[in-house]
Amino acid sequence: MTYTVDFQDVSTTGLETSPVAEALAGLRANEARYFRNKYDHVFTVEPADDATDVVDRVHAILLKERDLVIAARPLEATAFEVDGIHWSYVFYEDGLAINVLYTLEDSGKRAVGFKLSDGMEVPEELADKFKFARQKSKLAGTIRGSFFVIKGTYDV
Repeated sequence: MTYTVDFQDVSTTGLETSPVAEALAGLRANEARYFRNKYDHVFTVEPADDATDVVDRVHAILLKERDLVIAARPLEATAFEVDGIHWSYVFYEDGLAINVLYTLEDSGKRAVGFKLSDGMEVPEELADKFKFARQKSKLAGTIRGSFFVIKGTYDV
């Protein structure tokens, strides 16, 4: 079942099993606010079990680009296109959120972003490979984030 993320009345719907559910809900709402304000796009998610194509695509890019396998269980995922950019998101039970920004134009930007919910530890598989910068969010507290540029070409 698809869930429309509300960034004014933040809810843990779909994220209840996360030990940092409130912070992860704030992070998800922060993303929803960004897309509403920048692109006038309504951010919706669905259970990861119903979006296996999105989860599999994100995991394939991580494996091929950086030999990364995420240990946490995916809870929710979404994929959509706005302004010529294909976006994929996966939200994990441990509080991690991964997004793939993939500009459809050949010369465009393509990257994978990692965001850590307030209160979670850096996942072991990312700890030695990435440095995380901090940013403050009214919805999500302190978000730690990192990214890498995608070098390969993928079907989206």
